[in-house]
Amino acid sequence: MSVVRWSRLSGVIAALLAVDSAGAQEWKPAKNVEIVVNSGAGGAADRGARVAQRLLGAGPGFSSITVVNRPGGAGTVGFTYVFQHAGDAHIIGTMGTSILTNEIVGTSKLGYRDLTPLNILMREYVVAWVRAESPIASAKEVMARLRKDPASLSFGFATAPGNQNHIVIGMLARAAGVDPKLLKTVIFSSGGAGMTAALGGHVDVWIGTSGGGLQHQRAGKARVLGVSSARRQEGGLEAAPTFREQGIDAEYYAWRGFVGPRGLTTAQTAFWDQAFAGVIKSEEWRKDLLLNAWAEDFTGAAETRKRLDAEYEQLTERLIELGLVTRPGR
Repeated sequence: MSVVRWSRLSGVIAALLAVDSAGAQEWKPAKNVEIVVNSGAGGAADRGARVAQRLLGAGPGFSSITVVNRPGGAGTVGFTYVFQHAGDAHIIGTMGTSILTNEIVGTSKLGYRDLTPLNILMREYVVAWVRAESPIASAKEVMARLRKDPASLSFGFATAPGNQNHIVIGMLARAAGVDPKLLKTVIFSSGGAGMTAALGGHVDVWIGTSGGGLQHQRAGKARVLGVSSARRQEGGLEAAPTFREQGIDAEYYAWRGFVGPRGLTTAQTAFWDQAFAGVIKSEEWRKDLLLNAWAEDFTGAAETRKRLDAEYEQLTERLIELGLVTRPGR
């Protein structure tokens, strides 16, 4: 091949590579974006999804965003729906601790490795609360009741066995010196449905993320007994005591973020990194943090995957320690 022909061919190849590279660096939604909530309306995941819908929609790159609730199977129905849309970055789903614990406890064979974790957006602490008419006045009183009779109180939580709410129930049991498996627990398909049951007196104590307890306390319908944080929280929870200050070893937090289908390209993942990075820089996001008693804890796709790898191992040990699962092979 002549030098001239080779030079021309090299130029064509370089141009094609440049076009391909430019295309790989750019992706944006070409149609409606669907945010899939893996639980029912009114719960913590649903609130987070609707905040994301509002704030993402205020930024560039979106023609429309809808939120769709797909509850069932301890969150597995929603995750499965996202999984079935391989390579489609127009479909994203809410993600929380249950994406790890469902796999650990055997509720689902579908795990975070089968999807594309996009981010961890924030963290929220777990609270124990009772309806305003309840005679239970403090977390210490709950401990005393459990020591006397582990089955004397019913605990409601959503949405999956072994999740952050169940872990805190296990920690409360351990702090009371009783076997967590002896406690009476009721699992609901969504935080909204479960909190309605708790307000109606169908369960004695509700264990859930702080945003839910806070909204009912503001309305005078509930009383927060304890928060699983190291210190008292802002956003309306300043008056709520932590478990720690009541002498109860139950410090833990949940995190929430978003996940996409498997097979997303680097460009698609980068788009979502940038979109959510824009959300957390907004003044509206700061207001939402206070309103929902959330704490900042943002990581993008690459760092989130590393966090999930590490937390999977940590949660496995924690659930074994609490007696909520047995060691594999036993």
